[in-house]
Amino acid sequence: MQIEFYKYQGTGNDFVMIDNRSNFFPKDDVKLIERLCDRRFGIGADGLILLENDSETDFRMVYYNSDGNQSSMCGNGGRCLVAFANNLGVIDDKTTFIATDGLHHASVGDDAIVSLQMIDVDEVQKKDSYTFLNTGSPHHVQIVDDLEHYNVKENGAAIRYGELYGQKGSNVNFVKKVDDSTFSLRTYERGVEDETLACGTGATAVAIAMNAIGETDKTSINLNVEGGKLVVSFDKSGDHFTNVFLTGPAKFVFKGTIEI
Repeated sequence: MQIEFYKYQGTGNDFVMIDNRSNFFPKDDVKLIERLCDRRFGIGADGLILLENDSETDFRMVYYNSDGNQSSMCGNGGRCLVAFANNLGVIDDKTTFIATDGLHHASVGDDAIVSLQMIDVDEVQKKDSYTFLNTGSPHHVQIVDDLEHYNVKENGAAIRYGELYGQKGSNVNFVKKVDDSTFSLRTYERGVEDETLACGTGATAVAIAMNAIGETDKTSINLNVEGGKLVVSFDKSGDHFTNVFLTGPAKFVFKGTIEI
């Protein structure tokens, strides 16, 4: 069977997009999804996303990591899916959709800029050397020296597979402060099992964590990721973070067909 796919990227975080509103895609075929995401034997992507019908919202987001397994929320993937839905004519410039972590609102602006509302964050675990929080996916956030030369894959894997987070593991973000409103980060993604050029839930986690631990008092924060720039904004009341928005580019790369 031949399937049509679309390739999108958000600050270098790339995804295979499939319109599955007719429910034709074999969603339980882990090996197939893994092959489609493989950069040598397939299309190549950090993840695969299905756009599906939903009875109460504009569409449903179903996200798979590149290892073929269905996963928790992906912020950049969500932004790219909004751009994809807009391209298909499923939505206009504003939308409400459902994902694994609940309801999301989003808007599409000029120059393929997509702003996505993330979940509220009610708990930030502040430790001596790191911070942990869930922004739709679990994230370990740690400030490091010499971020540019830091071995993200090796050190990220050690934390992800270590005793701290058990069998489920965590995504791991390493951070450098640039100024009061800007931070640079590099992310080791669980499920990809490598560093990615960007991570939307990771950028969101870094922005909230840096505010929570007093590295900044800003509520709109610029994030430099390896694949570009993102902005995270939020409202803060005590340790509660609401109206969290992740904003950045979400761009169409190419479309094609592949035999499965």
